Amino acid sequence: MKPKLDHIGLDVSDYEASKAFYESALAPLGIRMLMEPVAEIGGFGDDFPFFWIGRRGRGPDSGVHVAFTAATREAVDAFHGAALAAGGRDNGEPGLREIYHPTYYGAFVLDPDGNNVEAVCHSPE
Repeated sequence: MKPKLDHIGLDVSDYEASKAFYESALAPLGIRMLMEPVAEIGGFGDDFPFFWIGRRGRGPDSGVHVAFTAATREAVDAFHGAALAAGGRDNGEPGLREIYHPTYYGAFVLDPDGNNVEAVCHSPE
């Protein structure tokens, strides 16, 4: 079954800082900036843009949780390291989260606006 969510967008306080953060943090997951249709609005994805950031003058979103699928546990680790190197704050180092299921391997960081961003791998290895 395919995921039912088509895309999500976050308002950000500093577009360039958030763009740089997400370009670095999402690269290990194969997700990149695909388009910037207008100033300070950008869409990230692999084949199509499904994760959007924008500065729209409404103030930043905060307290949001976004989880990106990782193909491997190594990609989760790489996401965590890249996000921290890009200025993210640790919110849960890579590891098993068996509370969800026995092979749930995730890592959490806070983005420049304080949103909880996760990479998760569901495979057993």
